[in-house]
Amino acid sequence: MFAPAYFDHNATTPLDPRVLEGMLPYLREQYGNASSRHEYGRAARRAIDEARQRVAYAVGAHPTEVVFTSGGSEANNLFIKGAAACLAPGTVAISAIEHPCVREPAKQLRRSGWTLREIAVDENCRVAGADFLAALGENPSLISVMLANNETGAVQDVAALAAQAGSARAWFHTDAVQAFGKRRLDFRALNGAGVHALTLSAHKLGGPKGAGALVLDKRVELQPLIAGGGHERGLRSGTENVAAIVGFGLAAELATAQLDARARQLEALRTELEAGLAAQGASIFGGAAERLANTSYFAFAGIDGETLVGKLDRAGFAVAAGAACSSANPEPSQVLLAMGIQSSLARGAVRVSFGIENNAVQVRDFLAALNTTILQLKGLTALTS
Repeated sequence: MFAPAYFDHNATTPLDPRVLEGMLPYLREQYGNASSRHEYGRAARRAIDEARQRVAYAVGAHPTEVVFTSGGSEANNLFIKGAAACLAPGTVAISAIEHPCVREPAKQLRRSGWTLREIAVDENCRVAGADFLAALGENPSLISVMLANNETGAVQDVAALAAQAGSARAWFHTDAVQAFGKRRLDFRALNGAGVHALTLSAHKLGGPKGAGALVLDKRVELQPLIAGGGHERGLRSGTENVAAIVGFGLAAELATAQLDARARQLEALRTELEAGLAAQGASIFGGAAERLANTSYFAFAGIDGETLVGKLDRAGFAVAAGAACSSANPEPSQVLLAMGIQSSLARGAVRVSFGIENNAVQVRDFLAALNTTILQLKGLTALTS
């Protein structure tokens, strides 16, 4: 019997049952406030400390470098706005394909006298080397380049970029939300190359929504976004979401332990998918770049992406038209436009992002449903033209 297939793991992932099991005590009997001095509070504090160690170990950092937040958006805002507040107004340089939670706070800095410099990318969603060097020549104080793009899956050589940026003496940040759990991360090595901060999120790797982290070189001075009781080394005040933080730690540990096997499984699915897409005449965006193993972003000429996503949903396949965080915006993907893709084709963009529960049978069923749907839509287009 046919069962619906979820192909939108870059938007969010299902909660790993083992993570839920680990969280449940902190949603029931272990309900203490981690700032309390009694045993209930001490138990909560121990749980947070253990989760911090797990997250740190998963990314090659020291536990004292991990600052828990409510998610990736808050962590990115904490770095961009928090670092800017401790510096004289200057230039913030970001890649042209950044997630809105980097791009929008960077834009907001202009109200405080900052200059925003967007770094161009090439047709495969990779940072354009010449423009990156040109941006460095403008002496930026802050630089942010995402490690893996949430739409195309394209991976940047962040270590090499940070090493090039060393002479600029800028604080260098990378949004690693999509990469975490899909690729090995080593903050110590990245930090040695010149990366001063990276952003993580739990719900992209089988953890709960509502937990994220900024992994931060302690030489970087930040002004907190949320002032109060001085939690998280004074960088993020507020009573901790103990259950979500515990889940984050478990998800990080589980995802990194199984990372290589997961990557092989996901890449095999993507290879089969893209062979079928090519046979049907799809354009695959960023296909020549190194990409996350689970991600494929494509379009068919003359086919509207939102319409296609809706019809595939009714056929039992959950896919995305671009990024979930930008789904309210009817404009073509800013990522694709930055890559030089024509607006008419960009409007047709559809993203498939696999998870470990997906399989080859689902991919074949999807390709069959896609072929039928495309033929139907082309027929409707011919009738109305």
